Amino acid sequence: MKFERLENISKLIAGQSPPSSSYNSSGIGIPFFQGKADYGKKFPSVRFWCTEPIKISFPDDILISMRAPVGPVNINNTESCIGRGLSAIRVNKDVSRDYIFYWLKANEKKIADKGTGSVFTAITQKILSELEIPLPSFSTQIQIASILSKAETLIEQRKQSIALLDEFLKSMFLEMFGDCTINKRKWEKVELKYFGEIITGNTPPRNNDENYSSNFIEWIKTDNIPSENTYITNAVEYLSESGVKYARTVDSGALLVACIAGSIQSVGRAALANRKVSFNQQINAIQPNDEVEPLFLYWLFKISRKYVQDAASNGMKKILTKGVFEKIKMIKPPLELQNQFAAIVTKTEALKEQYKSSLQELENLYGSLSQKAFKGELELQ
Repeated sequence: MKFERLENISKLIAGQSPPSSSYNSSGIGIPFFQGKADYGKKFPSVRFWCTEPIKISFPDDILISMRAPVGPVNINNTESCIGRGLSAIRVNKDVSRDYIFYWLKANEKKIADKGTGSVFTAITQKILSELEIPLPSFSTQIQIASILSKAETLIEQRKQSIALLDEFLKSMFLEMFGDCTINKRKWEKVELKYFGEIITGNTPPRNNDENYSSNFIEWIKTDNIPSENTYITNAVEYLSESGVKYARTVDSGALLVACIAGSIQSVGRAALANRKVSFNQQINAIQPNDEVEPLFLYWLFKISRKYVQDAASNGMKKILTKGVFEKIKMIKPPLELQNQFAAIVTKTEALKEQYKSSLQELENLYGSLSQKAFKGELELQ
């Protein structure tokens, strides 16, 4: 297979920022794309326009981010002005644009590794122009791009299926319990301290390394409370058998809630523990009592996150102290109804795990196809 420099198979247009006085968000002029912040999944979304464009990108150009971060690509779908964070790649007519697009996607990390800079990494036009692209026949390029596009579509469909399951559970919660903040169904509404024991985490003494010297028990931080996952992720740090004596722990079924964060958006993130863990002081946990079903409690917080955030302090750091947290009032429907909802969640989560496994297989397949395709090892008809 022959290789060609990108500059020999395309026209490269380096972005250049127009006068700042020409920017606007009112739709006056032509769309203005500045960098990856304007990217969609495949095509950019217009946030700004400009009336004095300097560098123009046409529909069907490949847009590549040249700095912070280096490498991500989109396909332009409108005549637009491009700023210095982007370059446009206008592929020659005898080369498949989609083939080049997928090659750039597959090699994003390698391209990013060519970046330099102390404040933020960037690549030069020279580096971009000198990228060596494996170039099979035009018909083979078309086949490879088609295969990768179909694989990408399957991956996106599986992601959508997973998202729809979450939407289903949200709808089911609202159907069974209504809007928690309005509480038109007049459920009992009590302070969180009546849902179970409220525990604030802590940090065992750092001046004794032996407190953190083994994998005896996980020490959970807010990073381990994902926005979308039902359960906490695995901790990076562990406490030793001596360290756990200074720590606070919860058992499986406890809800861990991020209560100290730099931004209000991070406050109120919640996830369940499915094992005994310790945790730090940025987290308040609820160890549910016999009147509260853990999966119901998780979804109650997921649905009511904005309501929880509203109770946080307004300082530089957003904080929900234990005293404030335990006084937040939440609906507390009958346990029988909570259990009915939890049964639906359990079945739906099982299906979601199957979808996630399928998604992982599809992503692995996509990676394998990409590698083989650009090495000339893919068997094509």
